[in-house]
Amino acid sequence: MRTATPPPVAPAGDHHDLAVVLFAVIVLVTLGITFWAGRRRGGADDFYAGGRDFTPLQNGFALSGDYLSAASFLGVAGLIALFGYDGVLYSIGFLVAWLVVLMLVAELVRNAGRYTLADVLALRLRRRKVRAAAGGASIVVTLFYLVAQMVGAGSLVALLLGTNSAEARTWTIVAVGGLMIVYVTVGGMRATTWIQIVKAFLLVAGSVLLTVLLVVRFHGDVAELMRQAAQHSGAGQRYLEPGLKYGKSFTSRLDFFSLGLALVLGTAGLPHILSRFYTVPTARAARRSTMWAIGLVGGFYLMAIALGLGATALVGSAEVRHANAAGNTAVPLLALVLGGGNGSTGGVVLFALISAIAFATILAVVAGLTLASSAAFAHDIWAGAWRGRPRRPRTGRGGRRARGRRAVVPASRRARGGAEATTGAAPATTATTDGGPATTERQEVLVARIAAVGIGAVAIVLSLFAQQLNVAFLVGLAFAVAASANLPVLLYSLFWRRFTVRGAVWSVYGGLIPAVVLVTFSPVVSGTKVALFPGVDFHWFPLENPGIVSIPLGFLAGWIGTLTSPEPADPDRYAELEVRALTGAGAA
Repeated sequence: MRTATPPPVAPAGDHHDLAVVLFAVIVLVTLGITFWAGRRRGGADDFYAGGRDFTPLQNGFALSGDYLSAASFLGVAGLIALFGYDGVLYSIGFLVAWLVVLMLVAELVRNAGRYTLADVLALRLRRRKVRAAAGGASIVVTLFYLVAQMVGAGSLVALLLGTNSAEARTWTIVAVGGLMIVYVTVGGMRATTWIQIVKAFLLVAGSVLLTVLLVVRFHGDVAELMRQAAQHSGAGQRYLEPGLKYGKSFTSRLDFFSLGLALVLGTAGLPHILSRFYTVPTARAARRSTMWAIGLVGGFYLMAIALGLGATALVGSAEVRHANAAGNTAVPLLALVLGGGNGSTGGVVLFALISAIAFATILAVVAGLTLASSAAFAHDIWAGAWRGRPRRPRTGRGGRRARGRRAVVPASRRARGGAEATTGAAPATTATTDGGPATTERQEVLVARIAAVGIGAVAIVLSLFAQQLNVAFLVGLAFAVAASANLPVLLYSLFWRRFTVRGAVWSVYGGLIPAVVLVTFSPVVSGTKVALFPGVDFHWFPLENPGIVSIPLGFLAGWIGTLTSPEPADPDRYAELEVRALTGAGAA
């Protein structure tokens, strides 16, 4: 068996300057976009949805930019570099998930909602506790995702500086947290969208460049690439076969099934993905942007597979693991080799370029996540649940109370098709799910900006404890929570006529609480060398991903809650949702 190629190391000496300059350029460009977009000080529509005037192509790039995170560019390629076939399965799960989004979610969510997931639920389930539950679950999901991105940033910059010190990773995490707060508080959705578009273009271009160089390096011989990857993996032929990571026992195989279930179902429940459908003017545009995203994401993951194999073949699994135990730096190390190796100008330039693109990837995704979580807090919890006032019962025909039915508005206002026609509220105020105007848009946007600061601070603190975990694995946990807490209540609300308020609340908490509890008492947190707390062991749940348990519990809790609900579902409200979701009549 051939030995691995000489292990490359991160650039040293004066070569650091080039990489630092490129990082600085990325930061300055994104900040420039932010302040440019921030000059347009609109209301909630502009802050949450970017004015709803992006084209399907633009939103497709932004969707892929929001989705192709550090988990994709760094984590998936790193897992393939370390575990071969089992790592490839990660990319399959991420891609298949978009079919669920396209067929079940995109158009319906665009028509039925306004800014957040809770808006879809509140159209037929007008209760504060529904908004509070959905908003809280969205914040938990985005925090898991934020931690993954910031851990990836720490690993990347530590490699760039040629050090594996905790101090370098810590200051990087703090810096990324500060930048994401600036992006959201200053630029809102408009700035975030343009940052994601630029980032998606750079990411795809960088991946194409590395893939072309890799193919040229092996003269187009994919079989030779796979043979060398197996030889330099340290596992031989087992590297190309199932089971290197997940086939050691029944528990590990079950863990993989749980992970796959979470990846396939979780995308449709991710708050930062759902919020992107409100940035286009129509449901048709939302569907077309999803199709653009599928093409971009699919092409990228095909290249990620090649890059993971290339990192093993040219760098070696041992060196990838040495640079970062979770494999998060496999792609930058591959770039160093493809550019000519350590010490060469081409190697340093390519290494710095790919590292800068990866850093731009992280900055764009954390901006989208922070915006989604701050919107969930301000729009759903603060304005919708806490500040909301009950509507006075109105008397309909025959003296009956017309609870929950829309106010009759002039035809001229209905023709606008905006939120004003739907809620009967004045444009300058935000109407809550329980009735009358509770807050002004100016107040709500201000609270969203303040929430972005608080959420960013919490994400920084959590990220400092998770620096040794693979970013793709951390994102898998976020997908599990999204699939457990958000997807069941969304599907029930859209497709089940009998669904009730109790069913919605039970569905959210019935998936969210088990998912968080099982993660807390899993090997992710304690009991292993790479756990958050490696020195203690209080885990009792054997799986690393809770999806196989928590996702069915979310659906089951919603079903039981509906069947035991003392209040039956309101058929008129479901009819209103159905018409809105299918036709777009009255959509914002």
